[in-house]
Amino acid sequence: RVQDALIARGFANRVLELEVPVKTSQAAADAVGCTVAQIVKSLVFRLADAADPPRIALVVASGVNRVDAGRLATLLGGEVTMADPKLVRRVTGFAIGGIPPLGHAESLETFIDRDLLTHASLWAAAGHPNSMFPLTPDELVRMGRDVERVVLARAVRAHLERRVFVDGRRTIIL
Repeated sequence: RVQDALIARGFANRVLELEVPVKTSQAAADAVGCTVAQIVKSLVFRLADAADPPRIALVVASGVNRVDAGRLATLLGGEVTMADPKLVRRVTGFAIGGIPPLGHAESLETFIDRDLLTHASLWAAAGHPNSMFPLTPDELVRMGRDVERVVLARAVRAHLERRVFVDGRRTIIL
């Protein structure tokens, strides 16, 4: 499915099937012969409020970095928590451990770790712990922009349908 998503979006990257599953960034780096810093890990967070549907964010981070939940909370406007496995599967279409940076079941607000942009090449999960694909930082950013376009298109549609309201410093879309 990830290979199909790559092709559909005009990327020439090829998914590599690994002999053994890789469940950590270190194991992934060892399997493909790169540094842990070059591993793209995709993590799903949700706002901790009880909103239904919940506001979801995908954080694409370097394998050596931890996500700063406080900074993410500031960007999203509320406390964040890791999404539970069931929610992750629903919004991405993939289980934890194999989430790629594209090809998700739903369009997700995406944040990219700037440290990933300092490497010449990267490796990302391809939908299963036994598969990965190589990519460049520019390709990663282009994948994120595809998501931005979808989110922007939805926002414009909501505005045209008069479903956008401003409440102080927050914008509410019904």
